[in-house]
Amino acid sequence: MSGNKRSIREWAADDQPREKMISKNPYSLSDAELLAILIRSGTTDRSAIELAREVLQLGKNNLLELGRISVPELLKINGIGIAKAATIAAALELGRRRHASLPLQRIKVENSASVVLYLKTLLQDYHYEVFGVLYLNRAGKILHWGLISQGGITGTIVDPRLIFKKAFEEKAVSIILCHNHPSGSFQPSRADEELTAKINDGAKYFDIKLLDHIIVSEGGHFSFADAGKL
Repeated sequence: MSGNKRSIREWAADDQPREKMISKNPYSLSDAELLAILIRSGTTDRSAIELAREVLQLGKNNLLELGRISVPELLKINGIGIAKAATIAAALELGRRRHASLPLQRIKVENSASVVLYLKTLLQDYHYEVFGVLYLNRAGKILHWGLISQGGITGTIVDPRLIFKKAFEEKAVSIILCHNHPSGSFQPSRADEELTAKINDGAKYFDIKLLDHIIVSEGGHFSFADAGKL
């Protein structure tokens, strides 16, 4: 084979993504080259670089969009099997967690704005609704973030007992509820309002303060506290 059809191992050392990354630095590599390192090998008729470009096209050549691609969708690409798809998905998840981990260490929650960006980073890539809780200490620092439930496109079932059980385990004195709206709308539904009221009542019984319930979506966010609904 010739040109891009050759195995990456046959390329000049300076053109091989892995060797290029080692001899230079990660910033010198294109998105396709970085993905090719994860993919490792191509097929009989396509190199790892070509497969990487097809993966990028699946995400509209945008890493943010690529982060929303599921493993089953990756598997539709001829040449991307379970191992390659899982490696790509794992790398994207690590990147998402790295992006979200720094605020977790530094955030002192004083208002909705101080946590909205962090929460959007955690939830923006889900195609289905998920519900999570931030657990805080007396100083307003985040002790723990955890998903409580995940469901379908239009909703998820939340068990308040799981929320309070984790609050006791973390010795949290306050909590912030959060869920996403994959539809793009960030306005609360009647079910959202009823659930918030139910958890707020339970929190008071256990001497835990419900600081806010934040809904995030691509279109924006809604804070129950800012709207005077708590």
